[in-house]
Amino acid sequence: MEPRSWPEPDPVVARAVRAKNYGRQVPLPVAVRDRLGELFPDEEFAEAFGATGPAGWSPGRLALVTVFQMAENLTYRQAAEAVRDRFSWAYALGLELTDTGFDFTVLSQFRTRVVEHHLEEKVLDLLLERLTEQGLVGAGGKQRTDSTHIVSAVRDLNRLELAGESVRAAVEALTVAAPHWVAGVLDVPGWSRRYDTRIDTWRMPSSATKRDQLALTYARDGFALLSAVHDPRSEPWLRELPAVQTLRTVLLQNYTRTTARGGREVVARRTRTEEGGDGLPPGHLRIASPYDLDTRWSAKRDTFWNGFKL
Repeated sequence: MEPRSWPEPDPVVARAVRAKNYGRQVPLPVAVRDRLGELFPDEEFAEAFGATGPAGWSPGRLALVTVFQMAENLTYRQAAEAVRDRFSWAYALGLELTDTGFDFTVLSQFRTRVVEHHLEEKVLDLLLERLTEQGLVGAGGKQRTDSTHIVSAVRDLNRLELAGESVRAAVEALTVAAPHWVAGVLDVPGWSRRYDTRIDTWRMPSSATKRDQLALTYARDGFALLSAVHDPRSEPWLRELPAVQTLRTVLLQNYTRTTARGGREVVARRTRTEEGGDGLPPGHLRIASPYDLDTRWSAKRDTFWNGFKL
């Protein structure tokens, strides 16, 4: 890779962009190129690329493509297609009207090289440096927290879905890790009917009573599964599977299990203490998804999201 300066926007592309956005706010890629110029110089990524071999795409411009990709939540294919057919992206990257772009696999190859050479923070560092030069970010000040909530990349689950999906995730993990154990312990046909597909509210009963019964069914299945895993005759390593540990935590956070007179086990859903219940863990401790143990439900004024705070 031989570092080169980015070409200026193609005049034909520039005229098309100005004409299409006359009297309107220009798209983000156009504003970035006009305001920030050559944001990610090639030489900043030179150590991740060899000096010999076939010529490749500019790493600096690939870095900018990844920024636009994240900003618009695009897949690799969609980002590569945007490079090929969007005037605004061609303007920002300095591409000619006839440029055919690159294959979408180039993006993943670029990111792999960046990670292997520990350049993951290079894009952010260069962006902050340029924003500081432009006076858009001040040093030593306090940033507003309204923009720091991050939505997680997992499906939002209510408490009923969470219980069922946690059982399903544990069953799938155990089936992969110890299929013969699962076949010998569980009623496979019965469990398959309940957990063969993801737990979804749209396929649940509309009756509140039946939904409450289903919630207790999920809990009883989960407790039965944990009892089988912790049975002395089961392999000790089964209880160490992450999905099993997650199921245990989800059940503890959302259900109570007591023994009534006569030795009958009673499972009940937890409710808030102000409603006369046993109480729920605070939101910052409560698991929201069995597939991402860090994501949490949060609220700030009128904003309610499942994700993270910075």
